[in-house]
Amino acid sequence: MNPSLFARLAPPLFVLIWATGFVVARFVAPYAEPLTFLLVRYVLATLVLAAIVTVARVSWPRRWSDWRNSMIAGVLLHGFYLGGVFWAVKHGLPAGISALVAGLQPLATGFLAGPLLGERVSPRRWAGIGIGFLGAALVVAPKLGDGGVPPLALAVCVLGMLSITFGTIWQKRTGSTLDLRVNATIQYIGAAMATLPLMLLTEEGRMDLTLPLLGGLAWAVFGLSIGAIGLLLFLIRQGAVVGVATLLYLVPPVAALMAFALFGETLSVIQLAGMALAALGVAVASRN
Repeated sequence: MNPSLFARLAPPLFVLIWATGFVVARFVAPYAEPLTFLLVRYVLATLVLAAIVTVARVSWPRRWSDWRNSMIAGVLLHGFYLGGVFWAVKHGLPAGISALVAGLQPLATGFLAGPLLGERVSPRRWAGIGIGFLGAALVVAPKLGDGGVPPLALAVCVLGMLSITFGTIWQKRTGSTLDLRVNATIQYIGAAMATLPLMLLTEEGRMDLTLPLLGGLAWAVFGLSIGAIGLLLFLIRQGAVVGVATLLYLVPPVAALMAFALFGETLSVIQLAGMALAALGVAVASRN
C-alpha cells in the first residue's frame, strides 16, 4: 500500500477497530473474569507478534533501556488502562460513565504535552478538544442513568485514563526508533507482567470456553491488540500526541452506532447531535 494512502487511512481505521473493544467487552463479560481475559489476551498477542518478528527476521533490541522503555509503555497503555477500566465496570461503574472518563484523556494529554514533551497546543486545537469532549459527553449522556457511582470504581477508572495518557506521552518520548512489531511485542510482555499478580490477588481465573468467548478473544488479539495498537503506535510516531488523543472522541459515537446495529440499542437526537459535535471537534483539532 502507498505510504501516503496508509497514513490517510490509519486514523479512521484506528477509531473503527478501537471502538469494537466495547462490543468485545459486552460479548465476553458473562464468560470470563476481566483480568483473566486480559492476561490471556496479552500472552497470546505476545506469542503471535513474536512469531511475526521471527519470520520477518527483525532484530530485537540490544540495549536494556529499549526493553525497559517498551515494557513501561505496555504497563501504562495496556496493563493499567484496560485493567482499570475493566475492573471499574465489573465493580459497578456504569459503562456510560467509564466512557465519559475515558473522554477526558485528550484534555489531560493537552495539559501534559507542553511540560512533558514541549509540544505546543494551539488555541484552535484547544477549541477542537473542547468541542470533541462536549460531543462525546452528549453521546454517552443518555446511558448514565440515575444509579449511584461507586467512588472506588470511579477512582480506578480515572487512574486508568491517566495511565493511557502517560503511556502515550512515554511512547512518544522513548519508542520512536524501535520497529513497531518489536515494540508492541515487548509492550505486551510488560502488560502481562503487571496484570498477572493483580489477577492472582483478585480473581479465580475463570474462563468458560464458549464460542462467544473464543470469538471475542480472537478479535481482541488480532483486531485490537495487533491491529488497533499497531495503528496507535504508528499514529503516535507520525504526529502530535494531542492530535492522536483527540481521535478517541470518535470512539463513543462509533461504539454507539455498533451497539445500534448489533444489539438494537436506540439512538436519541441528543446522541446524534453529539456524534456530529465529536466529529467536528476532531476535524478542528486535527486540521493542519
